[in-house]
Amino acid sequence: MYEKDGEKYFVVDGHVHYWDGSPENQKNIHGKQFIDCFYGYHSALSPEEYLWPEDKFQKYSQEDMMHDLFEIGYVDVAIFQNTYLEDFYINGFNTTEQNAVLKDKHPDKFVLNTAEWYGESKGWSLKDEWAKRYLEKCEELGVKNIHVHKGPTITPLNMDAFDVADIDDAASLFPNLNFIVEHVGLPRLEDFCWIAVQEANVYAGLAVAMPFIYSRPRYFAQIIGELLYWLDEDRILFASDYAIWQPKWLVEMFVDFQIPEDMQSEYGTLTPEVKRKILGLNAANLYDLDVPSEVPQPEAVAAGAEDDYPEAPVR
Repeated sequence: MYEKDGEKYFVVDGHVHYWDGSPENQKNIHGKQFIDCFYGYHSALSPEEYLWPEDKFQKYSQEDMMHDLFEIGYVDVAIFQNTYLEDFYINGFNTTEQNAVLKDKHPDKFVLNTAEWYGESKGWSLKDEWAKRYLEKCEELGVKNIHVHKGPTITPLNMDAFDVADIDDAASLFPNLNFIVEHVGLPRLEDFCWIAVQEANVYAGLAVAMPFIYSRPRYFAQIIGELLYWLDEDRILFASDYAIWQPKWLVEMFVDFQIPEDMQSEYGTLTPEVKRKILGLNAANLYDLDVPSEVPQPEAVAAGAEDDYPEAPVR
């Protein structure tokens, strides 16, 4: 939890990883390309004091993760977005089995999800028939939250595979499912917003968008302003994409952040109430998480359930 100027914020980090991208685990050149791409984002968009040496970034410890998220990072609950990548890494990159170790040790701190790419695939569409069968099975099993990677290209995958154009088709066909679009479709923010405004079950995951709050604050103001204009404050979810970035500085900067005055006539301002929803209350509502009573919250979020829903992201 984070507190500033008398305001308390329950923090749910909607996108974290516990990976092994070390040279010893790389199966082929694609394993090196993938972790190098992540490290490029980390190096370009992090404050200097939060930069890691490359060897630590490739493989960090459980202790590192617990410290960065929960001891100093203000996170109350973190949601794993697993990426197996067994075609790239000998033991997989970021698997359910790896993450389940931390979940078992700290059951109240983590929610587990999963994802994968196979063979020559460089991405696929939610319009595919087998994807629809998958979503039907999710409904059957009671899986409600579907995390979809729709963001910047990750080498060696293709940018066109992450186009957001298939989101509205799936969201319309499966109105009882929630589609959390990771990375808000960047660099296709406008396309995402036009889809999300008509599909009430589409949510904006801020992983990758968040670090621009430091490196390009006006660009971040545009992103958050467009999301608030087209969607609403109840469908935007904070995420750090740890360990590409750390939640500590992202949370601190977001609570301090305000849309520049010359942009407020178009986008309005960010109030503590709006920031509170984005930082944690919206995700708590989706995942039925208990929120401490001292945190101001909408009544619908206040009553959480102890049991996690089974979740299945799609990448």
